[in-house]
Amino acid sequence: MKKHLCATLMLTLLATVSSWGATVSAVDSVGITVADMNRAVAFYRDVLDFRKIDEHEVTGDAVEHLFGEFGVRLRVVRMRLGDEDIELMQFLAPRGRPDPVDSRSNDRWFQHVAIIVSDMDKAYARLREHNIEHASSGPQRLPDWNPNAGGISAFYFRDPEGNTLEILAFPPGKGTAKWQRKDALFLGIDHTAIVVANTENSLRFYRDSLGMVVAGHSENWGTEQEHLNNVFGARLRITALRAARGPGVELLEYLAPQGGRPMPVDTQPSDLWYWQINFLSEDVAAGAAHLIQQGYAGVSSGTVTLPLKELGFQTGFIARDPDGHASALRRSN
Repeated sequence: MKKHLCATLMLTLLATVSSWGATVSAVDSVGITVADMNRAVAFYRDVLDFRKIDEHEVTGDAVEHLFGEFGVRLRVVRMRLGDEDIELMQFLAPRGRPDPVDSRSNDRWFQHVAIIVSDMDKAYARLREHNIEHASSGPQRLPDWNPNAGGISAFYFRDPEGNTLEILAFPPGKGTAKWQRKDALFLGIDHTAIVVANTENSLRFYRDSLGMVVAGHSENWGTEQEHLNNVFGARLRITALRAARGPGVELLEYLAPQGGRPMPVDTQPSDLWYWQINFLSEDVAAGAAHLIQQGYAGVSSGTVTLPLKELGFQTGFIARDPDGHASALRRSN
């Protein structure tokens, strides 16, 4: 009964919170730009147990206007783990810039996906067997004094493309029931996390404009958090948001240390630090108009209709949140 009431409350909030009359209905997938598609697919398939769902290569005026870059030829591979999807994107043209070699977890272009594992020790051993690059010093168990995060184990690492990923294990009683399964090592994606300068400004975008619902808060600090993020003195304000379906979005505001660098203002989708969150929406044009009216920048030149549904949707618009992270509104028909 309690679960039914919670679900009903979430759907009611999703139906009423957005001022443009049509909220996003789901987080469909997370888009990750890569330099070498074959290498990336092999890693996600062979190391993390993702399944390849489909692959397409697209070009043309509509694709250029959607991504705001001239001369785009794009290879996209959709991969699934459990119930959740990522989209690996390789820009065959134009060629993007590599990640800054000194990128840190508190820089505001930082984004990751949190992959849930059933056994942290076994998952970490699998990663070590494949010589992954550490982004944390090692798996960290968050302390019990933290009521929301206590007992959770987490570890940051990098894929062969340099993208930061997280594996995360929930103790009994935390997370949804499906994250307590023991029938697989890698279970699915719980959320994507983005670094933000100001939580309230980001909430105006994700909650007030897109209609996501705040699902939880936490403030994390201490040696475990410092070693997880590999940032000395890290103190984070974390806000979790959810749509009706799909992985969540976590806002990571560094209360300390100050000085995380902003997203480069000239960031293009072909640049290797570019990610995007793909949302489903019933009215992309109205959503795009609302975001533009609210002063948010567009990656796209406007609402774009693709001549074919090769990418799994026909109408799309990509906008930037207050920190420059990309969010794509999509309608499949």
